[in-house]
Amino acid sequence: VPFKAGPDYIDAAYHSAAAGHACINLDSWAMRVESLDAGAAALAQGAEFVLGEGVMGLFDGAAGGGGATADLAAHFALPVVLVIDVRGQGASVAALAQGFASHRADVEVAAVIFNHVASPRHEDILSSALAPTGIAVLGALPCDAALTLPARHLGLVQAGESEDLDAFLNAAANYVARHVDGEGLRALGRPLHAPHGAAPPCLLEPLGQKIAVARDMAFGFSYEAVLAGWRQAGVAL
Repeated sequence: VPFKAGPDYIDAAYHSAAAGHACINLDSWAMRVESLDAGAAALAQGAEFVLGEGVMGLFDGAAGGGGATADLAAHFALPVVLVIDVRGQGASVAALAQGFASHRADVEVAAVIFNHVASPRHEDILSSALAPTGIAVLGALPCDAALTLPARHLGLVQAGESEDLDAFLNAAANYVARHVDGEGLRALGRPLHAPHGAAPPCLLEPLGQKIAVARDMAFGFSYEAVLAGWRQAGVAL
């Protein structure tokens, strides 16, 4: 079951399509702690595995604090798998990974995945450099120009507008299966810690007993957690 850190709608739609399950947003800047916990508890219900995508860099958030992926990881005691763009670097990856791992005592960087690996030799250099740090390497993703999504102003083209999305997702899944240690990733799993977990509250008070939600080429953005809260409140959508 997927979730997306932060407010991005577009990434969440791709995750929903890939997982076959609605992806919700968890935003520690915009949401109350109780809402975060309730959303996480709802995610974990009946889920075999919960996997989230961060927002920007691990420690990047709002200028005044909050909203970072690290804040969510610390709050829910989630292990972090750091995906590192390794283009143009070798042994320096150890300093980078170790810096992230030691930056906050309440954030656990459990493993890394190398992205944009140039060759098997490049992978060997990176893995050898990282070995003394004790940080596990779960995968090395080679450059593949075919796995590119179309982009436009403010981000990716929406999932609903992407041509041959199923074919792309199947190709991406096969690529990840070949280059990432899936069992190692699953081994990092642990019970999701949600201190105030309960039935998801309404993040936004219902506007009425019947609400029409526009969804077409012009209006494609909505937060699944808001819609779920309305449904729970007995609203007809």
